[in-house]
Parts: sequence; structure tokens; C-alpha cells
Amino acid sequence: MLFHSAIRKDLSRHFGATVVVLITIVMTIVLIRTLGQASRGTVNPSEVMLLMGLSVLSQLTTILSLSLFVSVVATLSRMYADSEMVIWLSSGQGLAGFLRPLLRFAWPILLTIACLAIWVWPWSNQQIEELKERYQKRNDVERVAPGQFQESAGGKRVFFIDKDSQSQTEGTNVFVYSLDGGQESVTSASQGQVLWRGPDRYLVLRHGQQLLRLPDGESRLTQFEDYELLIDSNLSVSSASGTSKLLSTWELIKAPTPVNLGELSWRIGLGLSGMVLLTLGLAMTHVNPRAGRSMPFALALLVFVVYYNMINVGQSWIANGKMQPLAFMLGLHGGVAVMALVWLTLRHQQWHLRYLWRRPATGSQG
Repeated sequence: MLFHSAIRKDLSRHFGATVVVLITIVMTIVLIRTLGQASRGTVNPSEVMLLMGLSVLSQLTTILSLSLFVSVVATLSRMYADSEMVIWLSSGQGLAGFLRPLLRFAWPILLTIACLAIWVWPWSNQQIEELKERYQKRNDVERVAPGQFQESAGGKRVFFIDKDSQSQTEGTNVFVYSLDGGQESVTSASQGQVLWRGPDRYLVLRHGQQLLRLPDGESRLTQFEDYELLIDSNLSVSSASGTSKLLSTWELIKAPTPVNLGELSWRIGLGLSGMVLLTLGLAMTHVNPRAGRSMPFALALLVFVVYYNMINVGQSWIANGKMQPLAFMLGLHGGVAVMALVWLTLRHQQWHLRYLWRRPATGSQG
């Protein structure tokens, strides 16, 4: 049908352009943030692109929801501004008749948003956390670049290692400055090697000396052939399941704590918000051809920001036990959906409140 195909073509063009713009903006922001984390030693510099891709993937739910909403508003705004809407309405198509082609275009996107929120969001967060944790848990010999001074993971030591071997657990010309409880020590050695003993990890230094300065000001110089320095005690890499956003949806359902229920309501809310915003965009969009075209977009952005922030606020309320998940979801998503449907019905019937004020005045004059 010409009516449906024309609308879907317009929606596809606006949706594709909006997705490209939003992904570019998000990638730029994430890249700047990730580079900052890499410069501070929080993430591995060689994994910046991987972390950026996973971060953008985790934000796709919001990107697609906003892109779909903006594409609906942009398409309908253009039709109003070009007087195309008048032609379609005068040919017998009511405003509610636009809902069918909109849903036919949007259902794959809505399904993708739901899948991203339920499965991809926790998976991408787990991958990001594992990459960061693996980099933070690497040994201090790996942490130091050859010929550079760098602080250790705990912040209590400063290392200098001149690596000339291929092994990641060995180094030469080792310098270690340590401060622990007011006691300073400067240790230098010709060789160093990392060894595991059970859950503990040691740095074994050979052929060196240590200058120890006690809190009372006394200094001691000791030469050694072998010296063991504890790097990490009881070190173990966790499974990256400390927070609710890292848990799968099924794990949230099996452990219905307030925090997990808040995260679950947030994920379900992202899936529901796409459908609600689609209906709301159809109901609220109206452009006066004599006025500017920026007002619908400004209003759409305001509506999306308020709606999305309410989803986040609801997650916090549920996590703190202030509201029940079902009550909040019915109140927010159900309330906005009912408002959108009522608004769409009134506009479909061309029933405006201003006519209710004018009719009694006209009758009194007759």
C-alpha cells in the first residue's frame, strides 16, 4: 500500500540517520572516557577499542529507543510541515491509522531493544568488568613499563624495572620504593622474578641491597643474595558478579532482593519504553506550517529525558525499598501508555478542548 510504504521509507531514512549520529556521539564520549582511564592505569591501553565497543554495545538500548522516538517525530513533523498530513487525513486516513505502519516498521527494533536489555546489557557489563579486573589483578612486574617509574596496584610501592627478557614474570635492574606505616624502604636488585606460593604472590629479588628507614629516624642498610617481597596476599580473580548490573536476568529473578528487583524493573522498563514512546510520539507530534520545526524535536527530547530519568529514579526507589516493582511499572509505563492512547484517541476524533469552551458561547448568542 502506498500509504504504508511511504511512511516506512521516511521512518527508515530518519531512523538510520539518527542511529549513526547518536552512535558517533556516544563513541566519541566513550573513547575520551576510556582514554582517560587508560592514562590513569585503570584499563589496559591495548584494550581501549575493545572496551569502547563493549561500552557502546551496552548503550544500544538507549540509542535505539531514542532513535526510534526521534524518527517518528521527524517523519510526522515533515508530513505536517509539507502539508502531506492534510492530504492523507482528507483521503480518509485517521491519525490512528498511522499506528499500524509505525508498528510494522518498529517491531524488529522493539524486539532488538528488549533482547539487548535482557541479555546483551549484563553480558557487556560482565566483559567490561572482567577486562578491568584482569588488568588490575596483573602482577606488579607486568604493570611497569621498561625504563619508567610507576605506582603499584595498592599504591604503597613505586617500581622501576628494566626488562630485557621475554618472560612477563622476570626483570632486571629492579628498584622498589615502599612506604608502610611510616617505615620507608628502598630496595634495588640486579634481577627479579615473580613466584606463586599458594594464593600468595611474591617478588623474589637477587643480588641487591635494601635501605630501611624506621619511623624513629634510624636507618639500616642490608645487602642480600635473595630477598622475597610479598606482592599480593590471597589473590583471586572474582567472577565479576558483585553488582546487580553484572547479573543475568535469570539470576535477578532467582534472587529477588530489592537491588536485583530494581535492576530487573529497569531492564523490563527499557523494553516497554520503546512501545510507549512510539505511541506517544504519534499522539504528541503536531507542527504548525507557519511556525518553526524545532519545537517538536525540543519537546520530544524533553519527554525522552524525563521518561528515561524516571526509569532510573524508579530503579533507585525499588532498590531502597520505597516502592514495589509492579506498582512502579504500572504507575509509570502504564500511566504514560494510557495518557498516550487517550491523547491519540482525542486527536484521531479531532476533539480539542478549545471547542468545548467555544460551543456554549456560540449557543448563547443564537
